[in-house]
Amino acid sequence: MKLPEQFEKDHATVEAALQQILPPESTTPSSIHKAMRYSVFAGGKRVRPLLCIAAARIFSTKPVAAVHVGCAMELIHTYSLIHDDLPALDNDDLRRGKPTNHKVFGEAMAILAGDALLTLAFQVLAMSAVEPQRRITLLAMIAEASGTNRGMIGGQVADIEAEGKDCDHATLEYIHRSKTAALIRASIVAGGIVGGAERSDVTRLLTFGENIGWAFQVVDDILDVEESSATLGKTAGKDQKQKKATYPALHGMEVSKDIATELETKALKELDAFGERAESLRTLAKFLVARRA
Repeated sequence: MKLPEQFEKDHATVEAALQQILPPESTTPSSIHKAMRYSVFAGGKRVRPLLCIAAARIFSTKPVAAVHVGCAMELIHTYSLIHDDLPALDNDDLRRGKPTNHKVFGEAMAILAGDALLTLAFQVLAMSAVEPQRRITLLAMIAEASGTNRGMIGGQVADIEAEGKDCDHATLEYIHRSKTAALIRASIVAGGIVGGAERSDVTRLLTFGENIGWAFQVVDDILDVEESSATLGKTAGKDQKQKKATYPALHGMEVSKDIATELETKALKELDAFGERAESLRTLAKFLVARRA
């Protein structure tokens, strides 16, 4: 599904910022910079930066710093996709409708491109125009969300270990809340922190992000069954072929759709306290779940 038109300006701003942040292909060593730029500019919707900016707008009319913080989240997300597609992990040939990074540049360069994007992301965060104490909070929170303790890498580990096994609901929940929801939640909370949110507001955003990120991955599970590779931009049916732990596999399609809707409702309830100020964030959240329509 195409992003709502109201986000086109922010999308263009993020694209321009990423062009400035990433070294040109001509910068030595050019091979690594070509590989980095290949995956970053492969056509993503920039969901995480847009969520970051929308969250910042609840508290600030000019969330300039949120653009660069959101770009850092996009770099971390892209690094995770490059590594996730490697033969040692999901072994995929297609991402965003194009050959995966290792198919174009080789496995060694793909690994290094992912490493470089993660490193660059934290450089961007460290240099962001955010008040120092808030910047330290950002760095710690995003590092945790990217790491092993209920963070993205922890979720990826659990996902690998659950392949081909009978998976219970608790394990499946852990995988989804860690592997995918953690970075989405971090993007939203980061926006709030950059915008100047108070602690109680950050708590609301955290709960919102947790639930909408979780719903996002449940919908991904559903789409892997229902949609084609051309529509998804990645190999359809891969979850079932690799015997991944997914919501349709454990609960069936209809129950999975009900779970996604329930998580969306819980998430949106957290935004009620912000009223109309949260309308952009509300719209994005609905878009993430409506992808199954």
